[in-house]
Amino acid sequence: MPSNKSVSDAPIIQFHNCRILKDHKLRREDLWIREGKILNPEKLFFDEKGSADVQIDCKERIIAPGYIDVQINGGYGYDFSLETDNVNCGISVVAKKLLSTGVTSFCPTIITSPIEVYQKVLPRLALRDSQPAHGSALLVGVHLEGPFISEQKKGAHLSQNIRSYKARGFQDLLDVYGSLDNVSIVTLAPEMERSEEVTGELVRRGIRVSLGHSIASLSQAEAAVKQGATFITHLFNAMLPFHHRDPGIVGLLTSDQIPDGQIMFYGLIADGIHTNPAALRIAHRAHPSGLVLVTDAVAAMGLPTGQHTLGQQIIHIDEELHAYVAGTKTLCGSIATMDFCVRHFWRATGCSVEAALEAASLHPAQLLGIDSVKGQLEYGMDADMLLLDDELNVKATYITQQQQYMSCSELS
Repeated sequence: MPSNKSVSDAPIIQFHNCRILKDHKLRREDLWIREGKILNPEKLFFDEKGSADVQIDCKERIIAPGYIDVQINGGYGYDFSLETDNVNCGISVVAKKLLSTGVTSFCPTIITSPIEVYQKVLPRLALRDSQPAHGSALLVGVHLEGPFISEQKKGAHLSQNIRSYKARGFQDLLDVYGSLDNVSIVTLAPEMERSEEVTGELVRRGIRVSLGHSIASLSQAEAAVKQGATFITHLFNAMLPFHHRDPGIVGLLTSDQIPDGQIMFYGLIADGIHTNPAALRIAHRAHPSGLVLVTDAVAAMGLPTGQHTLGQQIIHIDEELHAYVAGTKTLCGSIATMDFCVRHFWRATGCSVEAALEAASLHPAQLLGIDSVKGQLEYGMDADMLLLDDELNVKATYITQQQQYMSCSELS
């Protein structure tokens, strides 16, 4: 039976012999797609009297939503925090190469940098439209990690680039960034003077505020949440360690001060280096619905060990794949890919396959407020999806139904 051309001339694609991640469970169902959107088969069959124009046998693979990385500093030799003439080239290269790691959408992240970097780089990071270039992941907003952070918890961020908004509040922030167009997330230290004012204004502009690189107490963190902060930048890293009398930002995972109906999300770097498996298990068991896997990847991701850059400083990748500020033992991001992080998190925590996949897809989409179109495989949503084997290795990546990547093993 041919497709109903009175509805659309576009072909209907049927993925069959698969398990689909839907409603938090892997379900043995077929997936139907047209014009890059997921179809309701009941409406297709009974209202349109339509059927598949193309059938794809998934060979018992898992179909999951595409991964969304909300904290990635660069990769494959390109550093998003360097002001160069090839910023757009770098974004394009990274966007293409991320497909093999299962990432279909991402937030390029700029760490604490000189003012001129923000004002030269940010205008070049314009959001793409809903149809990315063929063979590219979609840019869904910029993450500004600093420079309004704590000197005591700066991590790999350079002290001379740290700023304050003590004098003029939100206007100081605007003076540094130049523009907030295309910005989705701002990481700041909530204990800084006038942070509540700044947080409230960012939230009013539709920007997610994340708490990180901070020495905030739990009460200071809770005050930020009441102003609308909804995310924690790389939990456990660059913040005060958990203490039973004042658990600090970590305490937000079980705080009773989170407003009703609000989810407190938090990023975790599950690269086997930044966060011990026991800490991964603690976080997951305490607050699974807020867990967002991030890579915090630097320009050295996908490259050999040796000397590389992070912003304005040199970093060194050693033989054990640690990324350090050169000449120190200060960790400065990761070289892990998102598919590696998903697999490591799944094995380290003993969580379900569904939970591991949703931590890299549904939860970041919810954080960004794009879960009505991405991060799920519900009817009417974008067909950004992955074909995975039982060990969660990426076999193929699709963006709005178009196959953008296929592993060599699938081609053989």
